Amino acid sequence: MKSSGKKKAHLFGVAMPDDEHKRITQAEKFSIVGGSEEVHETMSEVAIKTFEKLKKKGKELEEVEPKELSDIIIENWNNLK
Repeated sequence: MKSSGKKKAHLFGVAMPDDEHKRITQAEKFSIVGGSEEVHETMSEVAIKTFEKLKKKGKELEEVEPKELSDIIIENWNNLK
């Protein structure tokens, strides 16, 4: 079977929990697993803002360079602190 040649990408965030709760947030292009309630919410918000920024730039996750994606994530993380 031939692949369609289309790239697939998924952003995956993992945090170590500090309690007994299992937290999982899934969306079409990202998943967040673990973390305290606060960390999990922050990581989810960063992921959402990252995709909003990519949309404003007219880019999809599959086509953004790793460095640019990293810069966007770090910027969004720092803006939430």
